[in-house]
Amino acid sequence: MNAVPMRFSWARVGALFQKELRDFRRNRFVVLTMAFLPLLFIILPLVQLLVVPASADNPKLDAQVGLALLYMLLIPAFVPSTLSAYSVVGEREQGTLEPILITPIRREEFLVGKALAVLVPTLVVAYTIFGIFLAVVAVFAHPANASAVFAGSHVLVQLVFTPLLAGWSIWAGIAISTRSTDIRAAQQLSVLVSLPPLAVVALVQFGVIAPSLLLALGLAVLLLAIDLVAWRLVAALFDRERLLTGRHG
Repeated sequence: MNAVPMRFSWARVGALFQKELRDFRRNRFVVLTMAFLPLLFIILPLVQLLVVPASADNPKLDAQVGLALLYMLLIPAFVPSTLSAYSVVGEREQGTLEPILITPIRREEFLVGKALAVLVPTLVVAYTIFGIFLAVVAVFAHPANASAVFAGSHVLVQLVFTPLLAGWSIWAGIAISTRSTDIRAAQQLSVLVSLPPLAVVALVQFGVIAPSLLLALGLAVLLLAIDLVAWRLVAALFDRERLLTGRHG
């Protein structure tokens, strides 16, 4: 008699999600990555925007604004890439992966739980830092410089592309982590593969590619589709037998 396949369970995903958050709070590397890496990306662009002369010509001011906003997009690209690259190979090195994989959790549930545990804190940190950035610019920057930051679709691009860039970085990082045997190599490679979509968004922010609502929507839909397909591809790459025994299933 054939066994009835288990249905996807959000309860199992939620249990793994909570377990991951508890582990993050006890992991010094994760705490330092979440706390200090975003600070590096906000200090420099804020200083540059506050000191740039209000009389700067438009191209120079636009370039400064584009650079500052690019720093904000580095947070959802880099922070999740390092954490997701750690998610499988890191647990495997610590010997905490096997107790999870011998449970009835499906690989899709395992991957979604891992991805959400990285995505949620990343979005909290990225949006909080961006909110602080906007508040400081609005209060302390010259009105002309502040207007340049809030002009056009700058804020909308940041809000829309933050979760989409994070999603790409997470799935790429988990894919690398499932196949890697070294944490550092996985993290370095994960950071590299997070750059291509960020580069396209940067070209829009700097005006190299003429920004428009249609272009922004097209890029957003494309990145969303890639994020959704990436989940299935990573699930296909996930080999529970190899992770448990070192042999292909």
